Amino acid sequence: MGNCCRKASISHGRKVVGRARCVPLLVCAFRGFSAAPRDAAASVGATWGDAPCPVLVVDRHGGLVQLNRAARSLLPDACDGDRLHDIVPVWLSDAHRHIAGGQPDRPRGPVSGAIDGRVFEAHPSPAADGDVVWWLVDDTERRLAEQALRSARERSTVLAEVSSRLLSTLNVPRCMEVVADTAAEYLAEAAVLVAPPQGRRHHLTYARRGGPVTRMTRTVDAHGVPGLSEALQGFPPVPARWINPDDIPDWLVPEGFPGAVGSVIVAPLPGHGVPAGALILLRSGTEKSFSDGEEVFARLFAARAGAALSAARLYTEQAAITATLMQELLPPALGRVHGVEYAAAYRPAKDHERVGGDFYDFHPGADSSQESLVVLGDVAGKGLDAAVLTGKIRNTLHALLPLAADHHRVLSLLNGALLTSHHTRFVTLVLGSVCRRGGRTELRLTGAGHLPPFVVRNNGQVEEVRTHGTLVGALPTVTARTVETTLAPGETCLLYTDGITEARGGPVGDEFFGEHRLRRALGECAGMPAEAVVERVQMLATQWLGTGRHDDMAVLAISAPRTGPLSLVDGTARHPRPRRSR
Repeated sequence: MGNCCRKASISHGRKVVGRARCVPLLVCAFRGFSAAPRDAAASVGATWGDAPCPVLVVDRHGGLVQLNRAARSLLPDACDGDRLHDIVPVWLSDAHRHIAGGQPDRPRGPVSGAIDGRVFEAHPSPAADGDVVWWLVDDTERRLAEQALRSARERSTVLAEVSSRLLSTLNVPRCMEVVADTAAEYLAEAAVLVAPPQGRRHHLTYARRGGPVTRMTRTVDAHGVPGLSEALQGFPPVPARWINPDDIPDWLVPEGFPGAVGSVIVAPLPGHGVPAGALILLRSGTEKSFSDGEEVFARLFAARAGAALSAARLYTEQAAITATLMQELLPPALGRVHGVEYAAAYRPAKDHERVGGDFYDFHPGADSSQESLVVLGDVAGKGLDAAVLTGKIRNTLHALLPLAADHHRVLSLLNGALLTSHHTRFVTLVLGSVCRRGGRTELRLTGAGHLPPFVVRNNGQVEEVRTHGTLVGALPTVTARTVETTLAPGETCLLYTDGITEARGGPVGDEFFGEHRLRRALGECAGMPAEAVVERVQMLATQWLGTGRHDDMAVLAISAPRTGPLSLVDGTARHPRPRRSR
């Protein structure tokens, strides 16, 4: 192309100022084509005058040389020849003085500041004769966008931290403290959380920035606070600008609040179908009022806080209900009753659960002359579903206590109750009637599809009580066999479920504990009290299992305590044999 391009100078009438920086005019000569040089200055001047950004030409002494149309619109009182420091803010006049004066410590890059409520970035273009062309680029929208982005990021960080802190607890009082404390830290100078009323009393949680969190319960008038009564009912919040801070009652202001209340936000705490309370944010008169954006953010904060509080309350209610129901499912505590020792142990299939399909129960007689009833059973299945049926069985047996002397009738009535139930499970169990007579403990044992009990005699012999019968809850009728036996002082009868004998483990990890190991372990427990026998059996079964999976396991021991010397014949203790069966 050859040497065909050169930058045109800008003519300002009385002199030429610099070279055009934004709109260079390229005067080029192509083959057969050429631009008219005489039109270049006029074109550049017209373009400069119509530039969308304000442009000021200032001489080295701070005098205005010329302004384009956008600059005259921004500075309507400015005229050519005016002093720059008289018409522009000090930040721009200082920047020009340093650049025009050639001070080396002053950076030559753009400077920024506000003019007439908007932010501009001023870009200087120094000329060789000392004049400076200032290009003012409106930076307001970009800065507002950056500020909005920073605010959004900060609020997202706050919400993430709030969510993390709220989810760290399901305790309602602690959750209320976290909400109030976090709101005072990030949203206002103080915060008050008002819980739903209990009558006319409300639980109040106060928090002040940098101060302690306090809780109290007091009688308050929610209608005395604008928007509070509506917020507690779950209605949309009243805009903060509608609330007169002078109407705030004294009970709402935390102790140590700095000065008078200047602005207030009352935000409902939405819950799961039921309002979780209201959050009140307070700022003193020395702080700026809540902006629309802050009010929207307060509602987002309140929504998360309400969800967390609602979840904590729901968990607390469900935990209380579970604990109440669990009391009916947990086995009773056993001990010594009417001269007979009772002990039992239960281990559910899942160690984190407290109930399952195995169960035992005990109903003592009114006095030592009446029989006490013991029950040990195993419902098909495990877990909570099986535990619910065990609860029903125990309640049914409790209702049948007046008939407890007749085991077969009790089993028949229980069988009918289970057959008409919506449960499809069956149960095996052993009924035992225990009575202390003449220094001996008499037992009547009836099994219904359950493993036969063992009797541990004083000489270490282990006898099987051969009682048997059909499952309960599976067939229209129940057949069962009752066996009577007697325990001498120091002897024990053990009832157990198949979770003991079928405990799978051992050296190879896949072998049943088995009846033979149980017999051998019981033979070593001769003369031991009931509690020691139970602990020994449970310990051996647990060791056999190791860390393997297992079924529910239940053990119940009935012992005749040793009260005097044994009666010996030929050096051997007498051991009563099982009596007639029926």
